[in-house]
Amino acid sequence: MSIQSTMESKLKAAFSPERLVIINESHLHAGHHHHGSDHHGAFDGSGETHFRVRIVSPSFAGMSRIERHRAVNALLADELNAGVHALAIEPAAPGEQTRW
Repeated sequence: MSIQSTMESKLKAAFSPERLVIINESHLHAGHHHHGSDHHGAFDGSGETHFRVRIVSPSFAGMSRIERHRAVNALLADELNAGVHALAIEPAAPGEQTRW
């Protein structure tokens, strides 16, 4: 199972989102250097290392932006430890305006 599909399953199970989009943005980061990782030299943009998570969930009602980010990061800690370098999180509660 891909990292993306694992993250999707976890997010659906934990937050029962009304809307969930996970975008693999790894190709946008080709040529960047990652310090402290197992990559030597420039990153080639392949694989599953950079993701954007857009999620609308009733679970986020009453939570601050920071609390929402912490909840998603905590849920996906295994993936972050296993090679996901960047996770852009765009959380919203139902009825809140999103840019997407």
